[in-house]
Amino acid sequence: MNGTVVCFGELLLRLSAPGRERLLQTPRLQVQIGGAEANVAVSLARLGHDAAMAGTVADNALGEAALGELRRHGVDTRRMRAAPGRMGLYFLAPGALQRPSEVLYDRADSAFARTPASAYDWDALLEGAAWLHLSGVSPALGAECAQATLDAARAARRRGVRVSFDGNFRGKLWQAWNGDAGAILRQIFAETDLLFADHRDIAVALGQTFAGEDHEAAVAAAAQAAFAAFPHLQRLACTQRQQRSVDHHHLSALLLTRAGGRERAPGYELAGIVDRIGTGDAFAAGVLHGLIDGMDDARALRFGLAAACLKHSVPGDFNLVGRAEIEALVEEAGFHVRR
Repeated sequence: MNGTVVCFGELLLRLSAPGRERLLQTPRLQVQIGGAEANVAVSLARLGHDAAMAGTVADNALGEAALGELRRHGVDTRRMRAAPGRMGLYFLAPGALQRPSEVLYDRADSAFARTPASAYDWDALLEGAAWLHLSGVSPALGAECAQATLDAARAARRRGVRVSFDGNFRGKLWQAWNGDAGAILRQIFAETDLLFADHRDIAVALGQTFAGEDHEAAVAAAAQAAFAAFPHLQRLACTQRQQRSVDHHHLSALLLTRAGGRERAPGYELAGIVDRIGTGDAFAAGVLHGLIDGMDDARALRFGLAAACLKHSVPGDFNLVGRAEIEALVEEAGFHVRR
């Protein structure tokens, strides 16, 4: 698999209430490493790709532990930098039945958020890269993070590196610094080849709403507008989630192309969900894997959806399933014990 996939973003410490407890119901928290872009890097590394992480962590034991966890899963961390400051945190209280999960962010003034855009030498960081993966979380963290994300996308375009971007719109993060989400996202979308987004993300970037008789029709209308507005954009993929309860969802997926192609992946019923955090990242990594590996669009979409579905069974941010397990679900191999 030629070329490295470079993922740029913030590594976070995830502090979760144990089991289905509420935060500090008992005086314990479980600590794991996560972050949207890191989740993609770990998935790709476990699927056999050369995956690298770029960004900034705190120059302390917490930052080193986070990097060590990435290395444990096969991610190249040589493009990471360490700087004085703190690690970003998020707290998770898992939901149950009709009580939704709750996430509290504590990432203001983290080492990543405080890093100036000029600290990243993108020509060096993208050396040997075939793809650059970004998400909408990074530019939402502040003006310097937004500029760094845009610089990365523009450098990738200049160097012939394909750009994958996951919308991951976080309105509250943008509001915290009065960031102009639409203007910044338009500039990033303009450099993107593969966009993980639905009609809501595109509505933010283009400043218009998209209606349809159902979710697919709205996404198709938005995709048509996005292909017209952004000449480099080749594919748009998204999932559709229907929630029966906190623990029971139905998940399907859709991929549209500039050439007018439309692929649908049949949905899965997900009952007894263990952890839905990072499932969108698992989907993005699965689709990326499929395209890099030479799958056609239909197969890549089914692979991405299967990866996302399996992530619902794995605690933590990272999707710790391998290619064989995903392929087995794509092929509907069943639930026999594998020996």
